[in-house]
Amino acid sequence: MFEELGFAQKQRLAYIDFCLLFKGSIYRQDLINRFEVGLSAASRDFNIYKEFAPKNLSYDSREKRYFQTEQFLPLFEHDAKRTLVKLANDISDGFDAIGDVHFPVESPSSLNVPDIFIVARLVQAILNNKAVNVIYTSLSSGSGARELVPHSIVDNGLRWHIRAFDRKSQSFRDFVLTRISKVSIKNTPEAHELVEVDKEWQRLIPLQLVPHPKNVDYPTAIEMDYGMENSQLLIEVRASMTGYLLRRWNVDCTERGTLIGAEYQLWLQNRFTLRDIENLAIAPGHKE
Repeated sequence: MFEELGFAQKQRLAYIDFCLLFKGSIYRQDLINRFEVGLSAASRDFNIYKEFAPKNLSYDSREKRYFQTEQFLPLFEHDAKRTLVKLANDISDGFDAIGDVHFPVESPSSLNVPDIFIVARLVQAILNNKAVNVIYTSLSSGSGARELVPHSIVDNGLRWHIRAFDRKSQSFRDFVLTRISKVSIKNTPEAHELVEVDKEWQRLIPLQLVPHPKNVDYPTAIEMDYGMENSQLLIEVRASMTGYLLRRWNVDCTERGTLIGAEYQLWLQNRFTLRDIENLAIAPGHKE
């Protein structure tokens, strides 16, 4: 029955679910104002929500408001990472709605915000499987035209970049979004320029992270921070993203965990997995 509902109605039900989960209550008028529906339609949405999750909300006739119950279990799966990002950036929609309430969540400052029109053109190229001409400013050669075949947009923790095949170097590389000043969509790429051929993107690297053996006095705290099991965190990361993650988390990549400093709270125990990975110069303590 739930799958038979339309997308718009699912959005409204998700908004009810979100408000109950994060705000603890919701007025019928909140739904009316957010989605510009009539009173009867809003009442119908609450009735449908109660059919799927009757124990999630109770109505207070005096305050004319629905409240979360002690038995509340979210009807929708709210992605934690996406929700936090949207809360921090004051973005609201049906599935990650925040309404008009200010939540005490802050995001760290970024170097710069990519031009939305640049991003839009790149997304169009990716979705329509097209190459692009761009004006790109690099640290080594300055500004110049490049032909790229982008396949993914990535947040590396510090800034946004695109992963693309570079026709100049005939290789897959990362290009910082804020350094792109112009984009024009071009022809259809060749087979060797597609994401399936990007070996560093397709290859997953297993990382075994443990509390640093020298810099951490109470390793239990680090185990709790990273949700470790048996005093270790086992994750898989794309080879092309490995260096970014190791730098972002300040993971000591030396052979015996010899980096000293409070910022190094993690040590890469299976260092041998980093063989044959490109762009590892930014990984703390890594040496070929």
